[in-house]
Amino acid sequence: MADFPRLGSATSAVRIDGPRERSEVRDAVSRFLSTGLVVLLVVITPLAFWIRGQTEVHALHSATQITQRLADYAISPLATEDLLRGDPEAIVRLDRRLEPWMRVGTIHHIKVWDRQGRVVYCDDESLIRRRFPLPLGEEVFAAGWKGDASLVRASAIGDLASTDTEVVRAFAQVRPPDAEPLLIDVAYDNDLVRSEQTAVLANMAPPFLLALLVLQLAQLLPAVGLAKRVQRHQLARRLLLQRAIEASDLERRRIARDLHDDVIQELSGLAYRLDAEARGADGSPLIGQTQAVLQKNLRTLRAVTSELYTPDLARLGLREALDRLADTIREQGVAVTLDVPDDPELELDDEQTLLLFRVSREVLVNVAKHAQARNTRIDLRRQAEVLELTIQDDGRGFDVDAGSPDGHLGMRILHDVVHEAGGELQVHSRVGLGTTVFVSLPLD
Repeated sequence: MADFPRLGSATSAVRIDGPRERSEVRDAVSRFLSTGLVVLLVVITPLAFWIRGQTEVHALHSATQITQRLADYAISPLATEDLLRGDPEAIVRLDRRLEPWMRVGTIHHIKVWDRQGRVVYCDDESLIRRRFPLPLGEEVFAAGWKGDASLVRASAIGDLASTDTEVVRAFAQVRPPDAEPLLIDVAYDNDLVRSEQTAVLANMAPPFLLALLVLQLAQLLPAVGLAKRVQRHQLARRLLLQRAIEASDLERRRIARDLHDDVIQELSGLAYRLDAEARGADGSPLIGQTQAVLQKNLRTLRAVTSELYTPDLARLGLREALDRLADTIREQGVAVTLDVPDDPELELDDEQTLLLFRVSREVLVNVAKHAQARNTRIDLRRQAEVLELTIQDDGRGFDVDAGSPDGHLGMRILHDVVHEAGGELQVHSRVGLGTTVFVSLPLD
């Protein structure tokens, strides 16, 4: 139940300093931080993948350049006619030249192809002078080709390895003097790419995360201020609603008091005099008719007074108050069934009791004035920590989408009050099929 502040005189400012308001601000800030964290993850995840992809492209380009340097400075000077013919001494000389590169451990295999797909040189001697399909086709021998590199499984290089580890396979072109161009095929350890990716991410992550954290903190202070302003507006709205309801109750009491003390008393006295006149005038028809009309209007005024005046709920209890409220429309020929547990079973506080009574009174007034119903049922149930009030009639109903047929504001105000109390008010109706008003109200 919403904790409406009590209205004092000359209240000119609204402050958020109660436990509930502070809790609501904390909740709002927590939601802001949680949302910021989710957004941060949503932004960082694709960005990290993008950085990883760009780093991979850069690392593969570096592998191509390394392979080209290997081709230019290590292989090209020894790519003689003897090597192309398969001379063992030429192969040994190239082995010795490439041994430091192989010893480092980042290179798994080196292979040199000619234009016909023949292996001119390989660290695996069993492959030398054998022919295989060229890995990238004839275009690798075109003038101006800049090399290529990619991440592949070692098993995809079937003639080099059978393992399923990931390697970097890079290609470069070498043009020996007075000889056809050759294709250099080198398989590197994938650390060549992954270590660079890890280093780039490790270097970029701290400043990037720090920048996002500073941005989050910079937004936090305005968010706290905004949350407090929203809470102040909500509290002011609750105050206005409470003022409207209290003013309505005061006006109802004043009208009921004026009707009872003045109009009803004078009409009752007039009824007594008419009754005396009727006995002394030998049953004059005019006096009898006037007396009947007067008695009918007196009953109507007393019913209106009962509707206007809020009973002593603390003394009567909700069940008894609703029963008396139902009597006002029973007198108009509407059968009312009341299914409400005793107050101790419901464990209601004063504000919850008053709110349920107000909703019931407003609905029953509408039933009496507009529904043309023959039967009405009021059910109040407690489901765990939720109160459920259902008021159903078999009247003419109305189109809910078109709004209340009489434009009455009472239900709209009560809808806002129930909402501010953390509950929900629903109206279900169809033309010719009656109306059901359902209220759910949390006990907390």
